[in-house]
Amino acid sequence: MHGETNRALRPARAADLDALAELRAEVMREDLVRLGRYDEHRVRQRLRDGFSPAHTSVIEQDGALAGCVTVRPHENGEGLCLEHFYLAPGTQGRGLGTAVLRELLARADEEGLPVRLTVLRGSPARRLYEREGFTPESEDPVDVRMVREARTVPGPAVTGPRRPAGAR
Repeated sequence: MHGETNRALRPARAADLDALAELRAEVMREDLVRLGRYDEHRVRQRLRDGFSPAHTSVIEQDGALAGCVTVRPHENGEGLCLEHFYLAPGTQGRGLGTAVLRELLARADEEGLPVRLTVLRGSPARRLYEREGFTPESEDPVDVRMVREARTVPGPAVTGPRRPAGAR
């Protein structure tokens, strides 16, 4: 069953850093080993160096740490950058990542912003991103940089000034 039992996104706190660095090391290990890029220290340090509680959300499921995701303004000033999107292995393959990603993309669409990300070549996560509309911008032997342009969100037709309910 693909139930989302008690899923929550909460703002990250400085106290979350160690747990999130360990989660990254666990989730990234297989792909980094396959690419010959695994380094026990660097895999944790990359998250520590870029950790921004103001832009990071912790994903909780049934009150337990299930993952994290960072969404910050893109360095080129065009839209948002999705980074450090990791789900604990026991939570993967159950629709949690799709649900979280769709929620984040809906927010970006409301603001009319494209979203960019980088995924490791050969990572199964790439299929999720492609299903949600991301397309490759560039690739190198390790990384695939992807973008998803903002989708227009149909809003209610506005025909004139709105009046409060009960106003004449």
